[in-house]
Amino acid sequence: MFKIDRRILAHFDYPSIILLLPLIFISHWLINEVHPVLAHKHTVYVSVGIFVFVLFFLLPIRRFNWLIPAFYWFNIGLLIAVEFFGHARLGAKRWIEIPFINFTLQPSELMKPAFILMLAYLISRNPPPKDGYQLLDFLKIGFYILLPFILIAKEPDLGTATVLLLIGIGTLFIVGVNWKIWATLVVAVLISAPLLYTQLHAYQKQRISDFMAEKPSYHVQQSVIAIGSGGFSGKIKDEATQTQMKFLPIASSDFIFAYVVERFGFVGAFLLIILYGAIILHLLSLSAFNDDMYIKVVAASLSLMIFVYMSVNIAMTMGLAPVVGVPLPMFSYGGSSFVNFMILFGILQNLITFRFQEMYTGRGKKSFV
Repeated sequence: MFKIDRRILAHFDYPSIILLLPLIFISHWLINEVHPVLAHKHTVYVSVGIFVFVLFFLLPIRRFNWLIPAFYWFNIGLLIAVEFFGHARLGAKRWIEIPFINFTLQPSELMKPAFILMLAYLISRNPPPKDGYQLLDFLKIGFYILLPFILIAKEPDLGTATVLLLIGIGTLFIVGVNWKIWATLVVAVLISAPLLYTQLHAYQKQRISDFMAEKPSYHVQQSVIAIGSGGFSGKIKDEATQTQMKFLPIASSDFIFAYVVERFGFVGAFLLIILYGAIILHLLSLSAFNDDMYIKVVAASLSLMIFVYMSVNIAMTMGLAPVVGVPLPMFSYGGSSFVNFMILFGILQNLITFRFQEMYTGRGKKSFV
């Protein structure tokens, strides 16, 4: 007879699940209003997300942490393979076609959990001293941050590459790096900014030009109109004309925040941002009040990823940032992004729930399955 150790229920992080459920249910409701067919597909994505959450929650991650570098380098190999065997769409080579099964794989998405786990692995094996990492340790970890950034940016997918870079730098900032290193980096970035701009692709420069132009692009114009028309309390579905009459582009994914405001007004937007803020602060509290480096790094990285995605997406819909393909986390329609976040939440729940070694080794207790 299978028995479940009761300590699982005692150590499980319930607040993160409670905070995630409203995001999932509300997003599905809104996607169904915009496009019922996509809502059916979104149900499949949610089901897959729940499955991978349970899968990674049950995996003995700490017992097999020695496999993390292999997982990281396997994904680096996939990113390199994109250069030689990649499938191009709209001028970007980001996908690998899997023969015989008519399936395409996007290695940059797989890289996200591998990247965060690798950071946790490196930092747990060499925790920072009281005054933070010095230059040599910073460069060692920085190599593992810059390598996927360069490979993904070359596809080109500067959005995903920049997100990973920000997560890596932000995590090191939270964990601790000597202040002199940060000061040097800030000066170096400011000096090299003009050179970095010249290395951008034409469409990337165009996005920046559109953002700086006096008149925003069509997408942003319609988004701003939808946000403005929502007023304080929003409109009923049939009166949300920007979305229902298809003026607002990509209303179920990249610009879903504009539809939230059109439907629920300032109040709805404010509550949604508060909900994201609660998730981010909860994850940061898990990071701040844990001495376990795996929990500290994964919680910090996940909070940074949610913050970056949320901030860029919302700013983009209001014309305060260039238009990039960054979804609203766990809210926009899309399978790969949602599944990735569920994988990361599953990993974090695993690290928190099974953080005592005896729960893996079975010493002094009956086995659980």
